[in-house]
Formats: sequence, structure tokens, C-alpha cells
Amino acid sequence: MERKHHALIPTLRRALSSDDQLTERAIDLHAYANDASHFLLTPQAVAIPGNAGEVGALLKASAELKLPLTFRSGGTSLSGQGVTDALLVDVRKNFKDIEVLDGGLRVRVQPGVTVRALNARLARYGRKFGPDPASEIACTIGGVVANNSSGMHCGTVDNVYRTLESLVIVLTSGTVIDTGAADANEKLRTLEPALFDGLEALSRRVRSNAESVAIIKHQFSMKNTMGYGLNSFLDHQDPAQVLAHLIVGSEGTLGFVAEATFRTVPSYKHVTTSLLVFEDLFTANESLEALVGSGAATVELMDSLSLKVGQNLPGTPGIVAGLNVESHAALLVEYTATDAEGLAQRQAQGETLANSLKLSAPATFSPDLATRTQLWKLRKGLYASVAGARAQGTTALLEDVVVPVPALASTCAELSVLFDRYGYENSVIFGHAKDGNVHFMLTDGFHSKDQIDRYSAFTEDMVDLILGEGGSLKAEHGTGRVMAPYVRRQYGDELYSVMREIKTLLDPAGLLNPGVILDEDPQAHLKHIKLTPAVDSEVDRCVACGYCEPVCPSRNLTLTPRQRIVTLRAIETARLAGDSALVAALEKDYSYESVDTCAVDGMCQTACPVDINTGTLVKKLRAKEANKLEGAVWDAAAKHWSAVTRGAGTMLGIAEKLPEPLLRGANQLGRAVLGADTLPLYSAELPAGGSTRAREAPEGEPAAVYFPACVNTMFGPADPAQGGIQESFSALARRVGVELLVPEGIDSLCCGTPWSSKGMEAGGASMAERTVAALRTASGNGELPILCDASSCTEGLRHCLENETVPPGGRALRIIDVVDYTAEHILPLLPEGQKVTSLALHPTCSSTRMGLNPALAQVAEAVAQSVEIPENWGCCGFAGDRGMLHPELTASATEEQAAEVRDFAAATHASCNRTCELGMTRATGQPYEHVLELLERSTRP
Repeated sequence: MERKHHALIPTLRRALSSDDQLTERAIDLHAYANDASHFLLTPQAVAIPGNAGEVGALLKASAELKLPLTFRSGGTSLSGQGVTDALLVDVRKNFKDIEVLDGGLRVRVQPGVTVRALNARLARYGRKFGPDPASEIACTIGGVVANNSSGMHCGTVDNVYRTLESLVIVLTSGTVIDTGAADANEKLRTLEPALFDGLEALSRRVRSNAESVAIIKHQFSMKNTMGYGLNSFLDHQDPAQVLAHLIVGSEGTLGFVAEATFRTVPSYKHVTTSLLVFEDLFTANESLEALVGSGAATVELMDSLSLKVGQNLPGTPGIVAGLNVESHAALLVEYTATDAEGLAQRQAQGETLANSLKLSAPATFSPDLATRTQLWKLRKGLYASVAGARAQGTTALLEDVVVPVPALASTCAELSVLFDRYGYENSVIFGHAKDGNVHFMLTDGFHSKDQIDRYSAFTEDMVDLILGEGGSLKAEHGTGRVMAPYVRRQYGDELYSVMREIKTLLDPAGLLNPGVILDEDPQAHLKHIKLTPAVDSEVDRCVACGYCEPVCPSRNLTLTPRQRIVTLRAIETARLAGDSALVAALEKDYSYESVDTCAVDGMCQTACPVDINTGTLVKKLRAKEANKLEGAVWDAAAKHWSAVTRGAGTMLGIAEKLPEPLLRGANQLGRAVLGADTLPLYSAELPAGGSTRAREAPEGEPAAVYFPACVNTMFGPADPAQGGIQESFSALARRVGVELLVPEGIDSLCCGTPWSSKGMEAGGASMAERTVAALRTASGNGELPILCDASSCTEGLRHCLENETVPPGGRALRIIDVVDYTAEHILPLLPEGQKVTSLALHPTCSSTRMGLNPALAQVAEAVAQSVEIPENWGCCGFAGDRGMLHPELTASATEEQAAEVRDFAAATHASCNRTCELGMTRATGQPYEHVLELLERSTRP
């Protein structure tokens, strides 16, 4: 679509309160162009409204400009409902209020809140949100309402439609309707008489047509997100409630949801799980009625190819790993209960039932969390394995369909026939067997006419198959663009006409998300298919799902991991197309937006279904951008690290004594000359330097090697009188009789993270080689464990060992964080200390990646009567020196959690990494210390 006229941007800006809420920069447009679907459209502008009033103003501007408008929230949608070539309105960054009502029985929430964040708020009440989509880490309430999300457990009982109480809706006219208000119907009749009358007329039309009623009842007896929710006309009488439930599943084509109120459901903490393996799909299908009838909360299907793929996943359960898969199928089954006694009873009943079925191996249910995690890793890993292993430059299409449960086995068998017929290899079938709902994935290039024709023919055959079984072409993922041409075929002319009238009533100009749900073009699903050129082996398997975005510290400042990858693809696509102007426009902003402001903290990998660490890509890009002088400087630093760390500490000590205005002026002048990404910015919360790390050899036999982090030499403790983490941990160890050996030459050693994060490979390799050699000597060739006192450095040391070959007669070096070691070996031997009343705790990205947080919480609970971790916790973005080079990164990353910390008004504050402590000190104005410093003080004799 071409821009309508020159007034586009000025008109849109008038709808918003500040200029930075609207962008037309090339890098932003291409960053937002991608969602998780296989469609790609590039918007003309992206708006980020702050409230419902601004959304209303944007709707009016859209009408004035005759410019289509599409809402985007989490961007996890798979069917193309979140892309546009016109105006894209991001409602994810704002609209994040949550109000818990009636002791958690109800909740009022805005559309920018993720499902995970909502459940975190509800957890303290023993309640949860009804829908449980697999994308809960990233999908937002706005998207969940728009798609009538369900999930693995909720079925058709606890989905959005069934748990919805009311909505606050902004209509295309700008009218705001609260469907939960006592006068909602009267207000709708007064302010929107044509809409009110139209809804009543459609209600009569649908209810009076027996054939329509029968079709609707059948279609919505299953999971069904195809077309509009016509069951609203049968389930509700009041036009306001009909309207609210029509908005559910309408994919942003009828209005904007500014707020939603839901009834919550109990959160079951007692769960038992088993994997039932059958000889074939038909035998598994025969068992469904008995399993569902027994009250199983979850019954997840995996076909034979799923099991074969699963055998290649790390940590696959033995029941699958040792199976000679032929035509086998498996059901992952769970029972839940409100208490341990109830769970034991359900487990016994489940095992009795399961072992009465025709299994290929005996079944055992287990309430063990590790076992459950392993089984779900198998189930969820199917998507990651197939999508991640696809050929470079291909696109993954994840589809979902539903059929009546008795037809499930034959449908899966016929789908497999279609995959073979059209040459779609490794197309696993998995999904929610309890509901007759399965997912399957196709991977292909979709570049050539042959590929498009093949996809078109496959789709036609698949549609015939599903509709022939009385099913729905969309169960969970929404109609979107991918199935819009088939809505009429599924519902017939009469009900399709009703849907057309719904669209006309609520969006008479047809400007809200056109091409989604309803489209007369029979070829619409074959257009605008995303092409994914290869850009780097680290990230080529990215499916743009956006799971990484909520954990990214730069998400509200510059780009997210998904956006870093898709803009790199946009640059490559433009280069291949010979569009040098677009390449230049994108590259102009890419360094700051993508490279300079990435914390390379690896948190994206913890959320990524295909295990991508975008920080690895950024390190490569930094290495490519670094000039020879920078490389030489960092190579020299590796060879003289003791002098560098002492010098940095000395400079901070001097800086602390200088007048701040003088120091800041000189510092800012230096940054202007050398560059903001070269010279750190000094700030008042930075402490003086610390002490050297070298210590005398222990008198007795050492129990462990102690590797104090060099960051504690550069940055002294929050309270110099207390000595810092090295003194505190050494004191704790002495207190319980543990002798520690600090390696010789420690002041010249480092974990290598400073070089790694900057992409300085030569200096990093040199430092890693020296450090590993020193640790091997100190540890007696691996006999002693090696302890480190900064979580990021613990992780850095582990990375140093990734490619080490263990010498003959030696053992692999064991790197343990001091928090983990203390929790296991020191804390049990300490007397109970004098606890502080409250502690605000900041886990770090490294402590999270290494699984250190349970030990961190254990130590914190030994220090404080009450330990608080912010719901909005995340990486602080300080990232070594990144928070000093780009303080705006830490400010953005910590904004929400810092506000929570201030509200805690805790007596003390702690973390487990010195630079993270500095970042949180800057953000909150409260001094953060290492948690072991607090433990040492509280347990002093």
C-alpha cells in the first residue's frame, strides 16, 4: 500500500501526546513488520499510544486518512493477524495495569499485560488465568482476547470466552463502552443506536434459523477460532454482552479492548504426570474416552514421527529414548488435585486405568517436578526441534485444526498421507488430544511458483479433510489471513453473511485490520508469505515468535532479540534486491539500536523455544565493528590485567574525592571525543576501588580453590568498613573450618567476560588460556572445586572451559558459585543469625541461567524475615560496563522493578554480582550488597 498523502504523519502525531510515540524510521518499521506468523508486511508508521483516549484519537485519524489500522500486542500470533502495510498500533508497551478483585476470584487487566505476569500476580491468591497458551511468557491479554486463546489444560471450559466477565471497548467511532456497567445496554442504545439495533436484529435472525443454530452449536462444541464468535448470539441476550463476546476472537477487526475483567480459576499445585506409549494412533485414540472420563486434566498427543524427533532431544525420558519407534503414538497425561491426599488418590486411579489400556510399556505416574519438567520438555521440544532444524532460508508454518475426538486418529493418519503426497518431511503431529485439537508444522522456502503451488494444493486437500470430518480449520491460533478465504466454506453462505454484517456494523469503513478473518480473495493466504534469508548460523533458526522479548533489558529502549534478528534479515533482503537506499537507512541506526544497547546477558536464550542466544550474534557484530586499535588495546589489557584492574580502582578512588561537576564535565568531554560506546560515564553511586585479590596460602589442607572476581578490585564494597564479598566469604568459610586456596597470580587473571562481551576474541582466548592453566594447577588437576564470588564471572569461567580437553590423569574443572557452595556446605553449619526484617533481592541474569536462584533465595531467607523479589524482575542491563557506557539501558531495564523495590521499603537490599548491585543501586537509590556480605554480618559471633 502506498502512503495516502503528505498529511499522514502530522495527522497521526496530533492523536498522540508526544512525538516519540510515533515512528516512521526504516529500522522501526522493519523491526515491527514481523510477528510469529509466516506473513510479512511492512507498516508505513508505528504508533505507541499511552491510554485509551489516544487509541480513540488514532481511530479517528485512521478514518480521516482512510488509512487501515492494525493492533499489535505480543506478536505471538501464528495466522497473520498482527501484520499490516498501513498503520501498526503497539498496545504492548503500555496498558499494563492489573487489579485483583474479590480475593483473586476476579481480575481486571489491561491488554499490555502478559499471561505470565498476570499469573504471577494471581499466584499469591492460589488462582490463575483460565487460558494457558504455550506462549504465556510473551502473549498479552490483548492478543489472548483477540484470539480467544485456550491452551493445553483449559479446553473449551476455561478459555477467554467462557471466563470473560466484561470488556471496556473503544469502538471505531471513538465511543467507549464498558459492558460490565449497570447501564451498559442503555449507553450502547443511546450512543450507538444503529449498532444496538443491528445486534438485536442479527440475534433474532440467527436464533430463528434452525440450520444456523445447529451449525453454531456443532462448531462451538469444539475448540473453534474460525470466523467470528457467532455463539455469542445463542449464549447471551443483552446486546452489550453479545458485543463483548463478539469482540472475543475478533482479532482486532471490530474494536480495541482497553480493559477486560475475568473470572479466575484455581491454581493446582499438586500434579502427577505420565507418558503412555501405544502401539499406534488408533489404539491411543481408543483410550481417550476413558482417560477424559477419569478426570484427566491434560491429554497431549504425540505421533510416531514426534517420538522419533523427540529421541534426538537432550534429556528425553527413557521410555521414549529406548523405544524402537515404528507406528507408535504417545499420550502425555496429567491429573491435578487441591491437596497431596487427593493427588495420591488420583494417581492411584490413573495408574490403574492406564495399565488396563493397551500400552506398549507399563505406565507410572509421578508427582516429581523434575519428571514432569522432563516430559513437558519432550512435548514442547517438538516445535523447537523441527523449527530449529529446518534448512537455512526456509520458513516454518505451525498450523492447528480440530475434529470431533472420535475422528482424531483417522484425521492424523490422513494428514500424514498428505505430508507424504506433497513432500513435506518431518511434519510432526502433536497437540491436545482431549479436545481433538492437533498442531502440525510445514517447513519450506515459499520462494518459487512450485513451492507456492504445492502449498496451495496441500491446503485445499487439508481443508477438505478437516471439514469432511466435521471439524474446524482453526482451533486456537485464530483465522488470521491464513484461513480467511475458507470461512464461507466452513460456515455456509447464511452465517458468512451474518459475519459480514457484524463487520459492517462495527467497522463500516473496513479500516480495522482488513484482510483478517474475512477476505473474498481466494488466493489471499498465498500472498505476502515471509522470506527468511540466511544471515548468521547463530540465529537463522529464529521463528520470530517473540518469546524472548519480555526478558530483554533493551525492550523498551531500542530493539528486542527478535527485532535484532529480523532487521538483520531486512538488511540482507534489501541487499539481495539491490535496494541500496534501504540498506543504508537500516544500517545507519543498526549499530546503536542493535549492537551498542544489547546487554548480551543471554536471558533471551532462557525463553527461546529454539535455544537462540542473540547475544552471541551481537558479540560477532561487535568483533566485526571493532577496529585494530581497539583490538590491540584489549589484547594488551589481557596481558597486563593486574595493572588494568588496580588502575581502574585507583581512578575511582581519585574520582570519589574530586568535585562532581568538574569530573562530570571532563568525563562528558572525553565521551564526546572518544565516543559513548568507548568511554564509560561516571556517576555518583560508583564506589571507590577495591583491594587486590591475592591472599596468603592456607595453613591447612584447602577444601576448595577460591577465585575472587576482578570486578571487586575495580569496584569496592558498598560499605568499605565491611571489607566486601572476598572478606565476607573468607570469614564464613573460616567460621565453619573450610580452608580456601586463592590461586597464585590471581590479580592478573579473569573469567574473560569483558573480552567476550565486546567480541575481542584474541584477548579473550589469551586470558582464558592463562586462567584455565592457573585453575588446573591450583585445583590439583581438577581435584578441588573452584569457587567464584560474582555470578556473571562464575558463568564466564564455565564458558572458558567449554572447549577444554581434560589432560590425562585429571578431572574436569568444577566451577561453583559461592552462593551455591554456601547454601550446601556452609549455611547448615552456621548458627542462626540475627535476621533483618526485610530484604529486597535481585537475582541476576547469570544466576537465572545457571539455576542458582533457589540457592540464592535459601541464603536470603537465612538473612531476612521477609524476602521480596519484584514481579517485574529482570536483567538490570548494567552488563559489566554497558550500564556505564549507555546508562539509558540500565534506566530503561530497571524502571518497573525499581518502582516495586521502592514500594517494598525493605530494610536492606542484596544480589550476587557486584556490577548488578551497582546497577540496582543506581536505579533505586538504595545500597545493594552481595547476599553473603549480609550473611556474614548476621552470623558473626
